[in-house]
Amino acid sequence: MPDLPKSFRKFKKVPFAISVVFLILSGLLFFLVFQKINENKTSAREAERAWQQEEARRLEIWSLDILLREVQAEKMELDSHFARSSNVVPLLDSIEELARSVGADPEVVAVESSPGGKELFIIVRADGSFEAIYKFLELLENSPYELELVTADIDRQSSADAASGWQASFKMKFLGFIPFP
Repeated sequence: MPDLPKSFRKFKKVPFAISVVFLILSGLLFFLVFQKINENKTSAREAERAWQQEEARRLEIWSLDILLREVQAEKMELDSHFARSSNVVPLLDSIEELARSVGADPEVVAVESSPGGKELFIIVRADGSFEAIYKFLELLENSPYELELVTADIDRQSSADAASGWQASFKMKFLGFIPFP
């Protein structure tokens, strides 16, 4: 075996072996930390994606809530123009209230349904001054309900009080009638 230089003979193998082992352990530790960082990055992306989906869902629910409120208000306004056969009382009350608001004394004489049940006829009698009767007629024509005036009889009554000596009878066809199924 050839003679090695003195510097190689003095070379100690134990510190070199420890350095190599330390280098390998450091590499393994770096690889494990790098893997853990990638796992955390992936889970953070998934968490952010789930958060964005939940945020989008929350915004959609919020938008739907606002839309439902708007639709509910519009539905209530639309329903105020129609009456169901199961409940025509609000319609009759509003007609009487229209008459009272102009100083006439109203009375619902009859509520009739057509033979097929698809139309509703209302007969209202009102007493009061000619001016009150006329204003009541105008309010009926401009009411939120779709009413068609079928007949109108306005008579002067012979009474001691000439100012309120008028009587009117109106037969109306309610066009916004929804028959009960």
